[in-house]
Amino acid sequence: MRTERLDNYKKIEELRNSKLLVYVTSDRQNAETNIGADILAPFANHLDTLGDVDKITLFIYSNGGSTLAGWSLVNLIRSFCKDFEVIIPFRCQSTATLISLGTDRIVMTKQGTLGPIDPSTNGHMNPQVNVNGQNIRVPVSVEHVNGYLDMAKDDFGVSSETELKDIYLKLTDHIHPLSLGNVYKSKAQIKMLAEKMLKYHTIEPANIPKVISFLCSESGSHDYTIYRKEAKEELGLNVEKPNQELYSVIKAVYQDIENELELRNPFNPNVLLAVKNPCQYSLRRALIESVEGGADVFISEGTLTKHNLPTGQIATQDNRTFEGWRHEI
Repeated sequence: MRTERLDNYKKIEELRNSKLLVYVTSDRQNAETNIGADILAPFANHLDTLGDVDKITLFIYSNGGSTLAGWSLVNLIRSFCKDFEVIIPFRCQSTATLISLGTDRIVMTKQGTLGPIDPSTNGHMNPQVNVNGQNIRVPVSVEHVNGYLDMAKDDFGVSSETELKDIYLKLTDHIHPLSLGNVYKSKAQIKMLAEKMLKYHTIEPANIPKVISFLCSESGSHDYTIYRKEAKEELGLNVEKPNQELYSVIKAVYQDIENELELRNPFNPNVLLAVKNPCQYSLRRALIESVEGGADVFISEGTLTKHNLPTGQIATQDNRTFEGWRHEI
């Protein structure tokens, strides 16, 4: 837990000659949490506690989220320091990768990974799917839309503007035109943000278009993982390998947080209700921590109840009573 992690936080600060910020979002099954604009206020409080310093190290683990939130976070942290680096213990995907591009260097463990930054858009016009009786709007992936059009051209030989227009209009039968417009806007935005971020990073200017192109489309899949060697040798990013002492501390910090957030233990309401009905729960879903600033935890709390329906089916109700950030000393 946090009290046990503090000594390791201090070790990282000593080894990196910097001040440490830790940010972890949950990828626990059924309790996934994304990077969002709500992180800026707690981060600002931690940074105000640190004050202006020469160097800040961000320890980050996340599957991504809002690209604009990532852009804002980089600019917020950089306003408090001259030198900004990230430590990647394991997963650093999508917007988390974008954040890494806006640093002076990336410290990656052997299992650390970056990923494509092509965004998925969310909005009121997005298509819906029915999951467990509830209609849920699903994200629209920028690269899935591009892949659909590329498939028409490459696999089916569609080439004329009229045919491509008809295929695109066919897509609007399933995805609202405003959602597709949002996809186009997001594609342009992510490329612009990536270019701005890479100006912070120590990278050859000639490599910038190559890196942006690969991260935005050429990797082929949003699930593609970029390990340390590829990030350094093929993309030309300023990647540093931690020595054994630093690696041991990074691993200990990650494993401690992994245990606290139960990242490898799926959140299954049915399992909880099999023991007790109704059942109260509290999920710790994200952490922002520093030595001086304490801990901010994103928490979801509520009560689960299982009901027998007249049809003979069993329904599970989640009465969520709190969801948000709480500060812990």
